[in-house]
Amino acid sequence: MVKVKASHILVKTESEAKQLMKQLSDGDDFAKLATLYSQCPSGKSGGDLGYFGKGQMVKPFEDAAFKAKAGEVVGPVKTQFGWHVIKVTDVKN
Repeated sequence: MVKVKASHILVKTESEAKQLMKQLSDGDDFAKLATLYSQCPSGKSGGDLGYFGKGQMVKPFEDAAFKAKAGEVVGPVKTQFGWHVIKVTDVKN
């Protein structure tokens, strides 16, 4: 079973998520931004969600995470919780 290790930053608006994507492309540190801006409790640990398999996350989040390669940042991704910026840190087959 394929598992993905990912971190995320959860914000309320698409514009916030797009701004975070810009900051990341400019070289800002993902964990630092997650600590500062994420509205998820995982923000305290740099947004780290650990490893998860299919069926463990909401569908839009899961789809984006499983399409990404290790080291890739994707987003903004909209779910019922808000807007996510997702960084996949590892993929286990």
